[in-house]
Amino acid sequence: MKKLVLASMMAMASMSLVIVPSLRAQDAGTITIKDPVEFKAYQDADTQSDPKLKAAAFETYLTTYPQSVVKKSILNTLIDLYQGLNDSDHVLSACTRLLQIEPNNLKALLYSVLIKKRQGGGATPDTQALDDAAALAQKGLVAPKPDDINAADWKKLTDAAYPIFDSAIALDDAMSKKDMKAAEDEYKAELMLFTDDQSKSAGLQDSLLLAQAYGAPGAGQDIIKAIWFYARVWDFAPPAYQAKIEPTLEYFYNKYHGGLDGLDAVKKQAATTTFPPADFTIKPAPTPAEKIHAILASQSDLSSLALEDKELVLAFGSKDDADKLWAVMKDKQTPVPGVVIEATATVVKIAVTADAKQNKVADFIVNMKDPIADKDIPKVGAEYKLLSDGGPELDGTYDTYTQVPGTDTSAQSAQIVLREGFIQEKKKAPVHKPTPAHHAPATH
Repeated sequence: MKKLVLASMMAMASMSLVIVPSLRAQDAGTITIKDPVEFKAYQDADTQSDPKLKAAAFETYLTTYPQSVVKKSILNTLIDLYQGLNDSDHVLSACTRLLQIEPNNLKALLYSVLIKKRQGGGATPDTQALDDAAALAQKGLVAPKPDDINAADWKKLTDAAYPIFDSAIALDDAMSKKDMKAAEDEYKAELMLFTDDQSKSAGLQDSLLLAQAYGAPGAGQDIIKAIWFYARVWDFAPPAYQAKIEPTLEYFYNKYHGGLDGLDAVKKQAATTTFPPADFTIKPAPTPAEKIHAILASQSDLSSLALEDKELVLAFGSKDDADKLWAVMKDKQTPVPGVVIEATATVVKIAVTADAKQNKVADFIVNMKDPIADKDIPKVGAEYKLLSDGGPELDGTYDTYTQVPGTDTSAQSAQIVLREGFIQEKKKAPVHKPTPAHHAPATH
Protein backbone atom coordinates (compact mmCIF):
# COMPACT_ATOMS: atom_id res chain seq x y z
CA MET A 1 0.00 0.00 0.00
CA LYS A 2 1.23 3.46 -0.85
CA LYS A 3 0.45 5.16 2.43
CA LEU A 4 -0.32 8.86 2.54
CA VAL A 5 2.34 10.63 4.55
CA LEU A 6 1.37 13.17 7.16
CA ALA A 7 2.95 16.03 5.24
CA SER A 8 0.60 15.37 2.35
CA MET A 9 -2.41 15.33 4.60
CA MET A 10 -1.41 18.49 6.40
CA ALA A 11 -1.00 20.19 3.04
CA MET A 12 -4.72 19.70 2.54
CA ALA A 13 -5.27 22.47 5.04
CA SER A 14 -5.30 24.80 2.07
CA MET A 15 -8.52 23.09 0.98
CA SER A 16 -10.41 24.29 4.03
CA LEU A 17 -10.80 27.97 4.78
CA VAL A 18 -10.65 28.36 8.55
CA ILE A 19 -12.23 31.68 9.45
CA VAL A 20 -11.18 32.68 12.93
CA PRO A 21 -13.93 34.78 14.47
CA SER A 22 -13.27 38.17 15.96
CA LEU A 23 -13.31 37.47 19.66
CA ARG A 24 -12.75 40.74 21.47
CA ALA A 25 -13.12 40.78 25.21
CA GLN A 26 -14.94 43.89 26.32
CA ASP A 27 -13.83 45.74 29.39
CA ALA A 28 -16.86 46.44 31.49
CA GLY A 29 -17.81 50.11 31.79
CA THR A 30 -15.56 53.02 30.99
CA ILE A 31 -11.89 52.62 31.84
CA THR A 32 -10.05 55.76 32.86
CA ILE A 33 -6.28 56.10 32.86
CA LYS A 34 -5.74 58.60 35.62
CA ASP A 35 -2.02 59.26 35.19
CA PRO A 36 -1.70 61.87 32.40
CA VAL A 37 1.79 60.65 31.43
CA GLU A 38 0.51 57.10 31.08
CA PHE A 39 -2.58 58.32 29.22
CA LYS A 40 -0.39 60.17 26.69
CA ALA A 41 1.76 57.06 26.18
CA TYR A 42 -1.40 55.06 25.53
CA GLN A 43 -2.73 57.64 23.07
CA ASP A 44 0.60 57.83 21.24
CA ALA A 45 0.55 54.06 20.77
CA ASP A 46 -3.13 53.80 19.86
CA THR A 47 -2.94 56.47 17.17
CA GLN A 48 -0.11 54.81 15.24
CA SER A 49 -1.29 53.94 11.71
CA ASP A 50 1.48 51.46 10.82
CA PRO A 51 0.65 48.03 12.37
CA LYS A 52 4.30 47.22 13.16
CA LEU A 53 4.89 50.57 14.83
CA LYS A 54 1.61 50.32 16.70
CA ALA A 55 2.43 46.84 18.01
CA ALA A 56 5.91 47.96 19.06
CA ALA A 57 4.48 51.04 20.82
CA PHE A 58 1.93 48.95 22.74
CA GLU A 59 4.65 46.47 23.75
CA THR A 60 6.71 49.38 25.10
CA TYR A 61 3.65 50.67 26.90
CA LEU A 62 3.02 47.30 28.59
CA THR A 63 6.69 47.08 29.61
CA THR A 64 6.46 50.51 31.18
CA TYR A 65 3.02 50.00 32.72
CA PRO A 66 2.73 46.22 33.35
CA GLN A 67 -0.28 46.65 35.66
CA SER A 68 -2.22 49.03 33.42
CA VAL A 69 -5.99 48.98 33.67
CA VAL A 70 -6.15 48.62 29.87
CA LYS A 71 -3.72 45.70 29.71
CA LYS A 72 -6.41 43.19 28.69
CA SER A 73 -7.70 45.46 25.94
CA ILE A 74 -4.18 46.10 24.62
CA LEU A 75 -3.36 42.38 24.52
CA ASN A 76 -6.53 41.79 22.49
CA THR A 77 -5.41 44.49 20.10
CA LEU A 78 -1.91 43.02 19.88
CA ILE A 79 -3.34 39.63 18.94
CA ASP A 80 -5.18 41.26 16.03
CA LEU A 81 -2.16 43.31 14.97
CA TYR A 82 0.22 40.33 14.98
CA GLN A 83 -2.33 38.15 13.22
CA GLY A 84 -2.61 40.77 10.50
CA LEU A 85 1.18 40.78 10.23
CA ASN A 86 1.20 36.96 9.97
CA ASP A 87 3.52 36.84 12.99
CA SER A 88 2.40 33.66 14.75
CA ASP A 89 5.15 33.72 17.40
CA HIS A 90 4.03 37.11 18.67
CA VAL A 91 0.35 36.13 18.35
CA LEU A 92 1.07 33.19 20.66
CA SER A 93 3.00 35.44 23.05
CA ALA A 94 0.11 37.90 23.28
CA CYS A 95 -2.39 35.04 23.76
CA THR A 96 -0.30 33.50 26.52
CA ARG A 97 -0.14 36.81 28.38
CA LEU A 98 -3.88 37.37 27.97
CA LEU A 99 -4.67 33.89 29.32
CA GLN A 100 -2.62 34.68 32.42
CA ILE A 101 -5.12 37.37 33.37
CA GLU A 102 -8.21 35.86 31.72
CA PRO A 103 -7.83 32.03 31.58
CA ASN A 104 -11.12 31.43 29.75
CA ASN A 105 -10.63 34.00 26.99
CA LEU A 106 -11.92 32.12 23.95
CA LYS A 107 -10.04 34.25 21.46
CA ALA A 108 -6.69 33.59 23.13
CA LEU A 109 -7.48 29.90 23.55
CA LEU A 110 -8.47 29.53 19.89
CA TYR A 111 -5.43 31.25 18.43
CA SER A 112 -3.13 29.35 20.80
CA VAL A 113 -4.67 26.03 19.76
CA LEU A 114 -4.34 26.82 16.06
CA ILE A 115 -0.69 27.81 16.37
CA LYS A 116 0.38 24.96 18.64
CA LYS A 117 -1.49 22.43 16.51
CA ARG A 118 0.36 23.67 13.44
CA GLN A 119 3.68 23.57 15.30
CA GLY A 120 3.11 20.01 16.51
CA GLY A 121 1.65 18.43 13.39
CA GLY A 122 4.63 18.49 11.06
CA ALA A 123 6.36 15.58 9.36
CA THR A 124 8.19 15.02 12.67
CA PRO A 125 5.51 15.52 15.33
CA ASP A 126 6.22 17.80 18.29
CA THR A 127 4.35 15.87 20.98
CA GLN A 128 4.67 18.62 23.56
CA ALA A 129 3.11 21.19 21.23
CA LEU A 130 0.31 18.73 20.41
CA ASP A 131 -0.29 18.03 24.11
CA ASP A 132 -0.39 21.77 24.82
CA ALA A 133 -2.85 22.36 21.98
CA ALA A 134 -5.11 19.57 23.23
CA ALA A 135 -5.04 20.85 26.83
CA LEU A 136 -5.96 24.38 25.69
CA ALA A 137 -8.68 22.96 23.44
CA GLN A 138 -10.20 21.07 26.38
CA LYS A 139 -10.37 24.37 28.29
CA GLY A 140 -11.95 26.07 25.30
CA LEU A 141 -14.72 23.48 25.05
CA VAL A 142 -15.86 24.22 28.62
CA ALA A 143 -15.12 27.95 28.75
CA PRO A 144 -18.20 29.81 30.08
CA LYS A 145 -19.90 32.58 28.13
CA PRO A 146 -18.73 36.00 29.31
CA ASP A 147 -21.44 38.28 30.65
CA ASP A 148 -20.68 40.96 28.07
CA ILE A 149 -21.33 38.70 25.02
CA ASN A 150 -24.93 37.93 24.05
CA ALA A 151 -26.10 34.37 23.39
CA ALA A 152 -26.35 34.76 19.60
CA ASP A 153 -22.79 36.10 19.27
CA TRP A 154 -21.46 33.43 21.61
CA LYS A 155 -23.06 30.72 19.46
CA LYS A 156 -21.38 32.12 16.35
CA LEU A 157 -18.06 32.10 18.16
CA THR A 158 -18.37 28.58 19.51
CA ASP A 159 -19.67 27.24 16.19
CA ALA A 160 -16.39 28.36 14.66
CA ALA A 161 -14.14 27.40 17.59
CA TYR A 162 -15.44 24.02 18.76
CA PRO A 163 -14.59 22.05 15.57
CA ILE A 164 -11.03 23.41 15.78
CA PHE A 165 -10.79 22.34 19.41
CA ASP A 166 -12.05 18.81 18.62
CA SER A 167 -9.57 18.60 15.73
CA ALA A 168 -6.63 19.53 17.97
CA ILE A 169 -7.61 16.94 20.59
CA ALA A 170 -7.98 14.28 17.90
CA LEU A 171 -4.58 15.04 16.37
CA ASP A 172 -2.97 14.78 19.81
CA ASP A 173 -4.71 11.44 20.41
CA ALA A 174 -3.50 10.08 17.08
CA MET A 175 0.04 11.44 16.86
CA SER A 176 1.15 11.94 20.45
CA LYS A 177 -0.87 9.42 22.46
CA LYS A 178 -1.17 6.85 19.63
CA ASP A 179 -4.79 6.25 20.68
CA MET A 180 -6.62 5.87 17.37
CA LYS A 181 -9.95 4.97 18.99
CA ALA A 182 -9.97 8.24 20.95
CA ALA A 183 -8.92 10.12 17.80
CA GLU A 184 -11.85 8.60 15.90
CA ASP A 185 -14.29 9.77 18.57
CA GLU A 186 -12.94 13.34 18.46
CA TYR A 187 -12.91 13.54 14.67
CA LYS A 188 -16.51 12.28 14.61
CA ALA A 189 -17.49 14.88 17.22
CA GLU A 190 -15.87 17.55 15.05
CA LEU A 191 -17.57 16.48 11.82
CA MET A 192 -20.94 16.34 13.54
CA LEU A 193 -20.62 20.09 14.21
CA PHE A 194 -20.37 20.81 10.48
CA THR A 195 -23.20 21.12 7.99
CA ASP A 196 -22.95 18.79 5.01
CA ASP A 197 -21.55 21.61 2.89
CA GLN A 198 -18.97 22.52 5.55
CA SER A 199 -17.83 18.90 5.74
CA LYS A 200 -16.95 19.09 2.04
CA SER A 201 -14.53 21.97 2.66
CA ALA A 202 -13.59 22.88 6.22
CA GLY A 203 -14.05 19.29 7.40
CA LEU A 204 -12.36 17.55 4.49
CA GLN A 205 -8.83 17.47 5.91
CA ASP A 206 -9.98 15.85 9.13
CA SER A 207 -12.20 13.43 7.19
CA LEU A 208 -8.93 12.20 5.68
CA LEU A 209 -7.33 11.90 9.10
CA LEU A 210 -10.41 10.03 10.34
CA ALA A 211 -10.07 7.62 7.40
CA GLN A 212 -6.44 7.01 8.33
CA ALA A 213 -7.38 6.42 11.98
CA TYR A 214 -9.98 3.83 10.95
CA GLY A 215 -7.41 2.13 8.72
CA ALA A 216 -4.68 1.93 11.37
CA PRO A 217 -4.09 -1.47 13.04
CA GLY A 218 -5.45 -1.84 16.55
CA ALA A 219 -8.69 -1.92 18.50
CA GLY A 220 -10.14 1.01 16.58
CA GLN A 221 -9.60 -0.44 13.10
CA ASP A 222 -12.74 -0.43 10.95
CA ILE A 223 -11.89 -1.01 7.29
CA ILE A 224 -15.44 -0.35 6.04
CA LYS A 225 -15.50 3.10 7.66
CA ALA A 226 -11.97 3.79 6.43
CA ILE A 227 -13.17 3.06 2.89
CA TRP A 228 -16.18 5.36 3.34
CA PHE A 229 -14.15 8.36 4.51
CA TYR A 230 -11.39 7.85 1.94
CA ALA A 231 -14.15 7.79 -0.71
CA ARG A 232 -15.73 10.89 0.83
CA VAL A 233 -12.46 12.81 0.67
CA TRP A 234 -11.83 11.56 -2.88
CA ASP A 235 -15.25 12.90 -3.90
CA PHE A 236 -14.47 16.50 -2.93
CA ALA A 237 -10.68 16.76 -3.09
CA PRO A 238 -9.04 18.71 -5.92
CA PRO A 239 -7.80 16.45 -8.78
CA ALA A 240 -4.18 16.55 -7.59
CA TYR A 241 -5.21 15.18 -4.20
CA GLN A 242 -7.60 12.65 -5.72
CA ALA A 243 -4.61 11.07 -7.46
CA LYS A 244 -2.85 10.71 -4.09
CA ILE A 245 -5.88 9.38 -2.24
CA GLU A 246 -7.11 6.88 -4.84
CA PRO A 247 -4.34 4.26 -4.42
CA THR A 248 -4.99 4.12 -0.67
CA LEU A 249 -8.76 3.90 -1.20
CA GLU A 250 -8.30 1.10 -3.74
CA TYR A 251 -5.86 -0.72 -1.46
CA PHE A 252 -8.32 -0.91 1.45
CA TYR A 253 -11.29 -1.70 -0.80
CA ASN A 254 -9.46 -4.48 -2.62
CA LYS A 255 -8.09 -5.85 0.66
CA TYR A 256 -11.59 -6.06 2.15
CA HIS A 257 -13.67 -6.90 -0.92
CA GLY A 258 -11.18 -8.87 -3.00
CA GLY A 259 -11.57 -6.69 -6.09
CA LEU A 260 -12.48 -3.16 -7.22
CA ASP A 261 -15.95 -3.97 -8.52
CA GLY A 262 -18.53 -1.82 -6.71
CA LEU A 263 -16.07 0.89 -5.65
CA ASP A 264 -17.60 3.49 -7.97
CA ALA A 265 -20.97 2.95 -6.28
CA VAL A 266 -19.35 3.51 -2.87
CA LYS A 267 -17.78 6.77 -4.11
CA LYS A 268 -21.17 7.93 -5.40
CA GLN A 269 -22.91 7.10 -2.12
CA ALA A 270 -20.21 8.74 0.02
CA ALA A 271 -20.76 12.00 -1.84
CA THR A 272 -24.31 12.26 -0.49
CA THR A 273 -23.67 12.40 3.26
CA THR A 274 -20.83 12.91 5.73
CA PHE A 275 -21.33 9.69 7.71
CA PRO A 276 -22.12 6.23 6.35
CA PRO A 277 -25.74 5.07 6.82
CA ALA A 278 -26.35 2.54 9.58
CA ASP A 279 -26.95 -0.20 7.00
CA PHE A 280 -23.90 0.61 4.86
CA THR A 281 -21.84 -2.50 4.18
CA ILE A 282 -19.35 -3.92 1.69
CA LYS A 283 -19.29 -7.59 0.72
CA PRO A 284 -16.10 -9.09 2.15
CA ALA A 285 -13.68 -11.06 0.03
CA PRO A 286 -13.87 -14.86 0.24
CA THR A 287 -11.84 -16.26 3.10
CA PRO A 288 -8.82 -18.43 2.27
CA ALA A 289 -10.86 -21.46 3.28
CA GLU A 290 -13.68 -20.44 0.92
CA LYS A 291 -11.23 -19.88 -1.96
CA ILE A 292 -9.63 -23.25 -1.31
CA HIS A 293 -13.01 -24.98 -1.26
CA ALA A 294 -13.85 -23.51 -4.66
CA ILE A 295 -10.50 -24.64 -6.08
CA LEU A 296 -10.90 -28.19 -4.75
CA ALA A 297 -14.45 -28.36 -6.08
CA SER A 298 -13.15 -27.63 -9.57
CA GLN A 299 -10.15 -29.98 -9.33
CA SER A 300 -10.82 -33.52 -10.52
CA ASP A 301 -7.40 -34.95 -9.58
CA LEU A 302 -6.20 -33.71 -6.20
CA SER A 303 -2.99 -35.69 -6.45
CA SER A 304 -1.91 -33.51 -9.36
CA LEU A 305 -1.69 -30.38 -7.20
CA ALA A 306 1.79 -28.94 -6.77
CA LEU A 307 3.43 -29.58 -3.41
CA GLU A 308 3.11 -25.92 -2.31
CA ASP A 309 -0.59 -25.92 -3.28
CA LYS A 310 -1.15 -29.07 -1.24
CA GLU A 311 0.42 -27.40 1.77
CA LEU A 312 -1.76 -24.30 1.19
CA VAL A 313 -4.88 -26.48 1.37
CA LEU A 314 -3.64 -28.22 4.50
CA ALA A 315 -2.75 -24.87 6.13
CA PHE A 316 -5.83 -22.79 5.31
CA GLY A 317 -8.55 -25.17 4.18
CA SER A 318 -11.49 -26.15 6.32
CA LYS A 319 -11.03 -29.40 8.23
CA ASP A 320 -13.25 -31.22 5.75
CA ASP A 321 -11.29 -29.96 2.73
CA ALA A 322 -7.90 -30.54 4.36
CA ASP A 323 -8.88 -34.06 5.40
CA LYS A 324 -10.22 -34.72 1.89
CA LEU A 325 -6.85 -33.86 0.38
CA TRP A 326 -4.93 -35.70 3.10
CA ALA A 327 -6.84 -38.88 2.32
CA VAL A 328 -5.33 -38.69 -1.18
CA MET A 329 -1.84 -37.86 0.08
CA LYS A 330 -1.43 -40.13 3.12
CA ASP A 331 0.93 -43.09 2.71
CA LYS A 332 2.05 -41.82 -0.71
CA GLN A 333 5.72 -41.34 -1.44
CA THR A 334 6.84 -37.87 -2.55
CA PRO A 335 10.01 -35.86 -3.13
CA VAL A 336 10.51 -32.93 -0.73
CA PRO A 337 12.47 -30.15 -2.46
CA GLY A 338 13.51 -27.35 -0.14
CA VAL A 339 16.10 -25.81 2.16
CA VAL A 340 17.43 -27.58 5.26
CA ILE A 341 16.52 -25.81 8.49
CA GLU A 342 17.79 -28.47 10.89
CA ALA A 343 19.14 -32.00 10.46
CA THR A 344 20.30 -34.99 12.49
CA ALA A 345 21.09 -38.53 11.46
CA THR A 346 17.42 -39.50 11.84
CA VAL A 347 15.37 -36.33 11.13
CA VAL A 348 15.64 -33.67 8.41
CA LYS A 349 13.55 -30.52 8.76
CA ILE A 350 12.87 -28.70 5.49
CA ALA A 351 11.44 -25.31 4.44
CA VAL A 352 9.50 -25.95 1.24
CA THR A 353 7.23 -22.95 0.61
CA ALA A 354 8.49 -19.44 -0.12
CA ASP A 355 7.09 -18.19 3.22
CA ALA A 356 8.81 -20.96 5.13
CA LYS A 357 12.12 -20.22 3.40
CA GLN A 358 11.74 -16.49 4.06
CA ASN A 359 10.98 -17.05 7.75
CA LYS A 360 13.50 -19.90 8.09
CA VAL A 361 10.97 -22.31 9.59
CA ALA A 362 10.45 -25.96 8.73
CA ASP A 363 7.09 -26.87 7.23
CA PHE A 364 8.11 -30.46 6.35
CA ILE A 365 9.70 -32.93 8.78
CA VAL A 366 11.17 -36.10 7.27
CA ASN A 367 11.91 -39.01 9.59
CA MET A 368 14.62 -41.08 7.88
CA LYS A 369 14.20 -44.78 7.21
CA ASP A 370 17.88 -45.40 7.93
CA PRO A 371 20.26 -43.08 9.80
CA ILE A 372 22.33 -40.75 7.67
CA ALA A 373 26.08 -41.22 7.99
CA ASP A 374 27.66 -38.47 10.05
CA LYS A 375 29.68 -37.21 7.10
CA ASP A 376 26.51 -36.97 4.97
CA ILE A 377 24.27 -35.10 7.43
CA PRO A 378 23.21 -31.98 5.48
CA LYS A 379 24.21 -28.57 6.77
CA VAL A 380 21.71 -25.83 7.56
CA GLY A 381 20.97 -24.01 4.31
CA ALA A 382 21.73 -27.00 2.09
CA GLU A 383 19.17 -27.55 -0.65
CA TYR A 384 17.41 -30.67 -1.84
CA LYS A 385 16.17 -30.68 -5.43
CA LEU A 386 14.31 -33.02 -7.71
CA LEU A 387 16.46 -35.56 -9.49
CA SER A 388 15.32 -34.01 -12.75
CA ASP A 389 16.88 -30.75 -11.56
CA GLY A 390 20.15 -32.37 -10.62
CA GLY A 391 19.37 -33.59 -7.07
CA PRO A 392 20.17 -34.66 -4.49
CA GLU A 393 16.53 -35.56 -3.85
CA LEU A 394 14.97 -36.13 -0.41
CA ASP A 395 11.97 -38.47 -0.49
CA GLY A 396 9.52 -39.64 2.14
CA THR A 397 6.05 -41.04 2.72
CA TYR A 398 3.25 -38.78 3.98
CA ASP A 399 2.45 -39.71 7.58
CA THR A 400 0.68 -36.87 9.50
CA TYR A 401 -0.15 -33.17 9.20
CA THR A 402 -1.01 -30.41 11.67
CA GLN A 403 -2.48 -26.93 11.07
CA VAL A 404 -0.34 -24.33 12.88
CA PRO A 405 -2.28 -21.14 13.87
CA GLY A 406 -0.78 -17.78 12.97
CA THR A 407 0.83 -15.47 15.52
CA ASP A 408 1.76 -11.78 15.62
CA THR A 409 5.01 -12.63 13.84
CA SER A 410 4.09 -15.60 11.63
CA ALA A 411 1.33 -16.60 9.24
CA GLN A 412 -0.89 -19.63 9.62
CA SER A 413 0.76 -22.74 8.14
CA ALA A 414 0.79 -26.50 8.07
CA GLN A 415 3.46 -28.83 9.38
CA ILE A 416 3.71 -32.06 7.41
CA VAL A 417 5.51 -35.12 8.74
CA LEU A 418 6.85 -37.88 6.50
CA ARG A 419 8.28 -41.27 7.39
CA GLU A 420 10.70 -43.65 5.70
CA GLY A 421 12.84 -40.87 4.31
CA PHE A 422 15.76 -41.51 2.01
CA ILE A 423 18.12 -39.54 -0.20
CA GLN A 424 18.72 -40.17 -3.86
CA GLU A 425 21.71 -38.92 -5.80
CA LYS A 426 21.43 -38.39 -9.53
CA LYS A 427 23.22 -41.21 -11.25
CA LYS A 428 26.07 -40.08 -13.34
CA ALA A 429 26.05 -41.17 -16.94
CA PRO A 430 28.69 -43.89 -17.55
CA VAL A 431 31.88 -42.65 -19.10
CA HIS A 432 32.84 -44.72 -22.16
CA LYS A 433 36.56 -44.77 -22.87
CA PRO A 434 37.42 -45.06 -26.54
CA THR A 435 38.58 -48.52 -27.62
CA PRO A 436 42.21 -48.48 -28.78
CA ALA A 437 42.39 -48.61 -32.57
CA HIS A 438 43.55 -51.97 -34.00
CA HIS A 439 46.35 -51.54 -36.50
CA ALA A 440 47.15 -54.20 -39.06
CA PRO A 441 50.76 -55.40 -39.06
CA ALA A 442 52.90 -53.43 -41.33
CA THR A 443 54.07 -55.14 -44.48
CA HIS A 444 57.40 -54.66 -46.01
